[in-house]
Amino acid sequence: MSRRGVKFGAFVFVCQLVFLLLFAFLAKYDDTAQPKDTDPTNMVAQYYPMFQDVHVMMFIGFGFLMTFLKLYGYSAVGVNMLVAAFVLQVALIVRGFIHSDIAGGERFPINITEMLSSDFAAATVLISFGAVLGKTSPLQLLIMAIIETILAQLNEYTGVHKLHTSDIGESMYVHVFGAYFGLAVARVLYSEETEENSKEGAVYHSDIFAMIGCVFLWLYWPSFNGGATSGDEQHRAVINTYLSLAACTIVTFAISAMLDNKGRFDMVHIQNATLAGGVAVGTTADMPLEPWGAVLMGTVAAIISVVGYKYITPALTRFLKLHDTCGVHNLHGMPGVLAGIAGAVMAALSTRDKWGESLCEIFPARAGMNATIPCDADLAMTRTALEQGGYQMAALCMTLVIAIVGGALTGLLLKLPIWDAPQGDMVFDDHANWEVSDYNFPQVMGDKGRSNGETDSNTRV
Repeated sequence: MSRRGVKFGAFVFVCQLVFLLLFAFLAKYDDTAQPKDTDPTNMVAQYYPMFQDVHVMMFIGFGFLMTFLKLYGYSAVGVNMLVAAFVLQVALIVRGFIHSDIAGGERFPINITEMLSSDFAAATVLISFGAVLGKTSPLQLLIMAIIETILAQLNEYTGVHKLHTSDIGESMYVHVFGAYFGLAVARVLYSEETEENSKEGAVYHSDIFAMIGCVFLWLYWPSFNGGATSGDEQHRAVINTYLSLAACTIVTFAISAMLDNKGRFDMVHIQNATLAGGVAVGTTADMPLEPWGAVLMGTVAAIISVVGYKYITPALTRFLKLHDTCGVHNLHGMPGVLAGIAGAVMAALSTRDKWGESLCEIFPARAGMNATIPCDADLAMTRTALEQGGYQMAALCMTLVIAIVGGALTGLLLKLPIWDAPQGDMVFDDHANWEVSDYNFPQVMGDKGRSNGETDSNTRV
């Protein structure tokens, strides 16, 4: 047995033992899942279809999207599965401590909506995983997952329950947080050996596998943005996401061809920027954005994402020494910031005449903090539209600060040699952590692929 393997196994067993004890003494089934109880709302029938869609996004969509690296496919899918399953448990426990009175003897409930929220928490960490893909060990990733899940859940709790903001598609609390937390970690862990590395590239079949992940994410994104709501808000979330993704996709193809000196499509853009519309419309997904507004969001998202992959990410690497393996800044970061700004604008323009009962349901603070009172009641609103817009912007800024500072501090922790970071030839290589099936290794290594610095190749950085 290797020291590294024993260390990893021991860490996982200790964590799982802690999870087991916490679930045993502090968790319970929600009342709707208890024996001899009834669930009049039938929560499983209402939420499980969209939960399952989001579940597929986490384990197939994210996993296969990251298989573009020609020698890192096992880790892209396998470690993605490890991290996601780990975070699901961490998130349930963290959310239990935040939302329940554990000190007062209360047990935290587990139900289908908490499972959905835990999947969203997994998405946050998997986005950060993309920024450090190929440059971190599984042990480092699990340490990062624990810290990031705690900080992300505290950030979301503050934004939703203290600032009373709306972000139904989690563009701020998942995409922005995950992207900039991961970028901060990547900046602190930066090493020159990650640049000009011939292993950081794709071959024809690895790009096809990555496209599978893209398609799964693209198809199920309406469930991600609409899964946590219901009624007309859910219907709008599905419609707005559907339209934004469609517009984003065709504009991505157009901009990709325009920016290539031979008029070709760049697979990096197609795999990633086509999804930016789902991120960009997330905060406003359940709002009366109007169909043309959803199309506009997808169009703008495609432009900034493709331009980001083509010009911004190489500049970040060159001038700031910020190496972003998957380009999460372009798919999740900038479109997420766009979503947050759009949410603030929509909040500032919201009126009772235009929004009807949705005003109370989306922005409870506009209805005296009592969303159970119908919006047509004669209430004195505690916030004006402009004030709500200001709180939305404050939540976006708070998310950026906590993510960047938290990511930087986490990066410093992960630099400690005890976490077995990959070194030298083990960067971007499955051989560091897997028993790899036989293949023609010299031939694969000889493929030009997408190495960092090849200006005429399809490169993320």
